[in-house]
Amino acid sequence: MKAHAPHCRVIVTVYEMRRLGRDAAELTALADHLTAHGLVLEMLAGPLPGIYDPAGLGKLLFAFFAAMAATERENIRESTLEGLDTAARKGKHGGRPPVITDDMLHTVLRRRAGGESVEQIQPDLIIPTGKRKGHNPSVASIYRALAEDAKREAYPEVIEAANDDFAALQASEVPGPRLALHN
Repeated sequence: MKAHAPHCRVIVTVYEMRRLGRDAAELTALADHLTAHGLVLEMLAGPLPGIYDPAGLGKLLFAFFAAMAATERENIRESTLEGLDTAARKGKHGGRPPVITDDMLHTVLRRRAGGESVEQIQPDLIIPTGKRKGHNPSVASIYRALAEDAKREAYPEVIEAANDDFAALQASEVPGPRLALHN
């Protein structure tokens, strides 16, 4: 509209502040866009209803939006890290249950050693827990599990060092520096 009638005042209207952006980057980009195109912002509800010109006094409002969004994002991050730390101290670890269990992996490895393909083995495997309990795992999941197993087999010293570090953390010890691993 501004391109067809540059002399007219164009107002972008939103119902409330949270419709403007999710984070500091989006709010800053919005303010820059409104300023570059000579647009004005109007908010109908929320804590700051009114009309704001980002080229004038409204620029302060957009700086405030960006600061509030950054603060909120940092608070969410800190709360998440505190929750993960508390759960780890209680011995609980998040994440999905594994689709391919150790027993299933053992079966796949044994049958592949016997000459069967993953596609032939896949229909005989059943997911024991989780959202897809009772279904067959995908062929891609089986290949991922095989690749992870190959990594574990290729670098057993790294797995052992990680297990030692974890055991030290469980005993409330701080693990010391590791010596270089020899190839």
